[in-house]
Amino acid sequence: MRERRTVDSSSSAADPSEGMGTLRLKREVGLISAVSLIAGTMIGSGIFMSPEWVLYHMGSPAGALIIWTACGLLVMFGALSYAELGTIIKESGGDYIYILRNFGSLPAFLFAYTSIIVVRPASMAGVSLSFAEYAVAPFYQGCSTPQVVVKCTAASCILLLTIINCLNVRLATAIMNIFTVAKLLVLLVIVIGGVVLLINGHTQSFQDAFQNTTAGIGPVGAAFYQGLWSYDGWNNLNFVTEELRKPEVNLPKAMMIAIPLVTCLYLLVNMSYFAALTPAELLSSGAVAISWGNKVLGSWVWVISLSVALSSFGSANGTFFSGGRVCYIASREGHMPDILSMAHVRCLMPSPALIFTSAIALIMIIPGNFSSIVNFFSFTAWLFYGTTIAGLLYLKIKKPELPRPYKVPIIIPIIVLIASVYLVLAPVIDQPQMKFLYVILFILSGIIVYFPLVHYKRHPQFLQRVTLHLQLLLEVAPTAKNTN
Repeated sequence: MRERRTVDSSSSAADPSEGMGTLRLKREVGLISAVSLIAGTMIGSGIFMSPEWVLYHMGSPAGALIIWTACGLLVMFGALSYAELGTIIKESGGDYIYILRNFGSLPAFLFAYTSIIVVRPASMAGVSLSFAEYAVAPFYQGCSTPQVVVKCTAASCILLLTIINCLNVRLATAIMNIFTVAKLLVLLVIVIGGVVLLINGHTQSFQDAFQNTTAGIGPVGAAFYQGLWSYDGWNNLNFVTEELRKPEVNLPKAMMIAIPLVTCLYLLVNMSYFAALTPAELLSSGAVAISWGNKVLGSWVWVISLSVALSSFGSANGTFFSGGRVCYIASREGHMPDILSMAHVRCLMPSPALIFTSAIALIMIIPGNFSSIVNFFSFTAWLFYGTTIAGLLYLKIKKPELPRPYKVPIIIPIIVLIASVYLVLAPVIDQPQMKFLYVILFILSGIIVYFPLVHYKRHPQFLQRVTLHLQLLLEVAPTAKNTN
């Protein structure tokens, strides 16, 4: 984790013998792939698993639909704010690079430390477990699925995605595009089924729709957590800015296409669920999409099970594609071991960072379950989202002269910052639990790592030899920024 300088784009003719800055990740992500990355990552297991939990916390169909709408609006505001950040700071790394440029090394390291060790692998583990649940369910009809089978299937999913993403950017984005189209078609099937039911008079769930609505700070915050899990991935494009063609144009454009599309689909899908199932049936379903399929599709319910599995796989691919870049960029900035900032000399993919991320995700599968992963991820994620948005407000107020190809009204990041503070504090105030203290202590434990290894650069002597051996084994070399 030594501090070093990377060669910028103007030094692209550097002598290969210098060893540093001779490789760059290619700009392979166009507008269609950018939309697919956002929408494909957002539409995963959440919309098939979270609706019952949103209803559970809100208590009524109308309250649940309001949460889904508010989540979509909040995510849209957040994405617009991140779009401006991405056009000012044209580097990959998302929140990490924005926190680094605005607040300095230590806060950025704490984000990278938490994200690389826990948040991103936890997200990937959660989506992979969802994929596994639905993928193996048809083989265990009428009985519970053994957890060892679910976890082995989730591990196989992660290993397959590691291979795909280490081979080629185009292969990874092609898979994203194909799976995004497939999952949009599945959601359209559910929407059309709901429209048919409503036309035929299945509106009982919408009568007295506000009855039993919960208004407490804690339950609303918990409902937001579950809803926002389904929207997770809205900022993934910011992690691959250096691989995006014309980022100053395609970054905001992709967000403006993908997020409203997903929000509308989520609302229509939830209305379809309520048309087919009563609130009591939805709360007891365990897998709301399967319960909907049993009522509407009958013997064709296996299509839903297969579709949810494929949707989760596509979402895991998007999460993995962007999540590995955080590790890669943090290493390039000197906050992680040097080997993680290197790319394969032929495939031009950050394979060491991807392999490292997948290894931690595999470990998290062993004790993990969907609900605990969602709660931990949401609390930590919105803590850092708020920090990133505060950086945008700092740039708007202190550095208004910076060139901005895209500019968002200042009221939008203010709203997102207020929402972030609420989402972090609401569950803690309403129902204080030790797990929130553990999260804060884990984040702060990064300080103990930062000062000896990053600030004072006290590295083990053998680390350089290990790096050289890994370079030869993995056929990787250092890379330069691709910001032009």
